[in-house]
Amino acid sequence: MKQVEADVVVVAAGASGLATAVAAAEKGASVIAFEKAATTGGTGNMGMGPLAVESRLQRLKQIALTREQAFEIFMDYTHWRVDARLVKAYIDKSSSTIDWLEKMGVEFVEPAAYFPGANFTWHIIKPETGRPGPMASATMMKILTERAKELGVQFYLQTPVKRILKEKGRIVGVVAEDKSGETIQANAKAVIIATGGFGDNPEWIKKYTGYEWGRDLFSFRIPGLVGDGIRMAWEVGAAESEMNMELAGGMPRGVEQFVAITAAFRQPNLLVNLLGERFMNEEIIGNTTFTANAIARQKDRCAFMIFDEATKKYYEGKWLDVTTLVFPVTELRNFDVELKQILEQGDKDIFVADSLEELAGKTGINPEGLRKTVDEYNKFCETRDELFNKRYTYLKLVKQPKFYAAKLFPGAYGSLGGIKINYRTEVLTKEHEVIPGLYAAGTDACSIYGDSYVFVLPGNTMGFALNSGRIAGENAVEYVKSTG
Repeated sequence: MKQVEADVVVVAAGASGLATAVAAAEKGASVIAFEKAATTGGTGNMGMGPLAVESRLQRLKQIALTREQAFEIFMDYTHWRVDARLVKAYIDKSSSTIDWLEKMGVEFVEPAAYFPGANFTWHIIKPETGRPGPMASATMMKILTERAKELGVQFYLQTPVKRILKEKGRIVGVVAEDKSGETIQANAKAVIIATGGFGDNPEWIKKYTGYEWGRDLFSFRIPGLVGDGIRMAWEVGAAESEMNMELAGGMPRGVEQFVAITAAFRQPNLLVNLLGERFMNEEIIGNTTFTANAIARQKDRCAFMIFDEATKKYYEGKWLDVTTLVFPVTELRNFDVELKQILEQGDKDIFVADSLEELAGKTGINPEGLRKTVDEYNKFCETRDELFNKRYTYLKLVKQPKFYAAKLFPGAYGSLGGIKINYRTEVLTKEHEVIPGLYAAGTDACSIYGDSYVFVLPGNTMGFALNSGRIAGENAVEYVKSTG
């Protein structure tokens, strides 16, 4: 068995792990980071930017949101079901984290909101090449990795940690295994878990959240995120925190590469369940968390977005009603071409029909319920939405064949929570006692949203990963120094 020594061991090198490693090394600690993948960054390579409040960039844009206001929004949203001191520590840290990243060379485009009514807290990263969008944060992960190496952090790639070592009530290191099968024991005074949750573990998803992946949930599955950090923390006495999926309003399965189809079925058009009934104000579809929550309550946890030929032609000739930074499509092009390709490949979630009766037959929607709802909805289009008060701008008749529908399911970015921590990111037992030397950051410990991702303050998950990582790294070094 190979033996190595460090002040701090970081378990995984994604967004929170890299932030942890840099923060600890900047405080003078020797740091070893173990990562099961062949590269660093993990899920952090897929995002667009973190949350921050009162940042330099927000001040430049005259964005008036204060830390106090953000804290109130956050706690009101979660009904105070979460750790207020942890939320406060995270939000208060967030603006300095932007400064910290900028000093390393990370560039940001601007603070943004995800949907109308959200706050401008999402700090969009400028990637090395191309326009900002999904995976822009890979540039930030690269810069964090380079900074960590400059500070002397040792990375062991393709070397997953197998267990955490504990002696006389204190954490004393970890045991890992490299790609050749050699066992490595890393002796350390502090260990920080940052393994990214259990989004690639259908068994855990079903057990701890109630969803069945591939049937009523279609979330991102990043290979390797199976909950091993959470499991290891539990093995040394950590308490279990609330565990959820970070829900995001669904799209049909396997259509992401079809730009026009994806854009068309993200518009605030008629949305019904299998009974043929409306169940939400469709104009909130941009808030993907709210949309997923609403869909998850319906029969078979699914819903159908419907529009007709006239609406399709309207979108082809004018701007779409809703566009986002993630899907910056402003007009509908190549819809018919993409639709033909999708149908030829046998897609089961996109439907086209010449009548509502045919559409009901293809989708399984109750035909009487669908006809009743469409008749009611068309009357609303000529007057006002008496059911959910959807704005007139978004009311479009459903009358002219052909009729188009997509079956939507709850989606999710990944898992949330598992390891109970305090506002210093110290891991706690079931008796709320600190496990000396053990910390957790990022998704493994992110139980601050209650039952729903706080999407009204966008950038939250990456923001929590980076800021909890910094907090963990700094506090771990304090602990190491206190032990002599």
